[in-house]
Amino acid sequence: MVFLARILRFLFWLLIVSWSVSILRRIVGRMGQGANPAKPAVDEPSAALSQRLVRDPVCGMHVAEGLSLPLSEGAEILHFCSAACRDKYLEGTKKFAANG
Repeated sequence: MVFLARILRFLFWLLIVSWSVSILRRIVGRMGQGANPAKPAVDEPSAALSQRLVRDPVCGMHVAEGLSLPLSEGAEILHFCSAACRDKYLEGTKKFAANG
């Protein structure tokens, strides 16, 4: 029974020490941030990431409108995540047009 009590006491103090180290790291980290006031604490999203998301018709991936590769087909504008998806779409439409 004494052995079990010693193990529990050891685990308790291990927990206390780890929490103390964690708190000290936070305090020291905040002190380091206070030394450099020019750096903002919160990162602001870039303009490309805050834009509207569009869906690639080939693979279904969502891409920011500013980062996508647009292709106008008639009155409709399609957005692709990569040149490979755009080429795959164009090859597919040529096949359908030849069969049509």
